[in-house]
Amino acid sequence: MPEPLAPASCDLCPRACGADRASGARGTCGASDALVVARAALHFWEEPPISGDAGSGTVFFAYCPLRCVYCQNAVIAAGEAGAPVSVERLAEMCLELEAQGALNVNFVTPTHYAPQARAAVAIARGRGLALPVLWNTSGYETAAAVRANAGTVDAYLTDFKYADAALAARYSHASDYPDVALAALEAMVAQTGPPSFDDVDGRPRLVRGTVVRHLMLPGALEDSKRVVRLVHERFGSDVLLSLMNQYTPVLADAAAAGDARAAEALRRCPELARRVPDEEYERLLDFADELGVEDYFWQEGGAAEESFIPPFDLTGV
Repeated sequence: MPEPLAPASCDLCPRACGADRASGARGTCGASDALVVARAALHFWEEPPISGDAGSGTVFFAYCPLRCVYCQNAVIAAGEAGAPVSVERLAEMCLELEAQGALNVNFVTPTHYAPQARAAVAIARGRGLALPVLWNTSGYETAAAVRANAGTVDAYLTDFKYADAALAARYSHASDYPDVALAALEAMVAQTGPPSFDDVDGRPRLVRGTVVRHLMLPGALEDSKRVVRLVHERFGSDVLLSLMNQYTPVLADAAAAGDARAAEALRRCPELARRVPDEEYERLLDFADELGVEDYFWQEGGAAEESFIPPFDLTGV
């Protein structure tokens, strides 16, 4: 079949920038007509039923529609790492990850390459791919884009970053994020149903459903509480909630290394230079307990000290 093209008037993400990516123009996300991948390898830092002991078969795509100012994967979000690949090669990566023992194929930030990603999965499944396919996203998706994934995506690993529009504007230049992310989440849950699992080597593996991640940010405890309340009251046990304290002040390190853009971002948002205090994170967990959230993922203290950022060195590409 013909190679799927990037859109001639791009509306794959909520920015709907209209770029003629099919002709090589770059969208707001930074991507053009090329499908760019920075890494395809086993990853062990996802939630337990996603990584397990064997690892999640992650494919990290270059560029990003959201471009949060504090992004810990900024090097690929800005397209500073990665290499162009064909849809055929992406399908081969999926099969290679399966051969390595991956529990799933985990597409990280694939929204702006959705047509190519879906085509690659179809090719790989035609050649025997039997793993669940996860769509690992910032949550900044249109409901229409989520619905287009029906038949391709088995589970979603989605962020819900902000409940407050002003915070979304400050950090992600997307004041519409709360409304957009909520509509997308509703479409995800409608598509996958509640979480379901099978058993791999005595441990549960997520095979369908939606995991909602929320990364707590410095000084944003009240917004985090709003996110937890919204997700719990709207979706209950139809989603799995993951509350993270791994925020890493990468801007401070970049500014110290002479990065002028990072220094300017810190000037505008000085609060992002510090980590989230353990006591604030504990207050968020206590709030979730008080709401009656019975089953959620949480991280041990000091998670931000660990390395959740793999090298984007074209491994597996």
